[in-house]
Amino acid sequence: MTANRRFRSVTRIGPVQVGTSYEGRGREKHNTAACTAPRCGFSADYDSRAAAELAARTHRCPVR
Repeated sequence: MTANRRFRSVTRIGPVQVGTSYEGRGREKHNTAACTAPRCGFSADYDSRAAAELAARTHRCPVR
């Protein structure tokens, strides 16, 4: 099953992308941070945009 989410306000901090998703009625649903490096696998949902950006800034990929 795939999730069809629309992300707005997508920013890139290093290899990590931070985006905000909205539900069908236009309310903010959650903030996500996901690493785009190959074989990294880091992604997480956060309650606030600030928390997602902090995770993106402090993320270190274990894959080299």
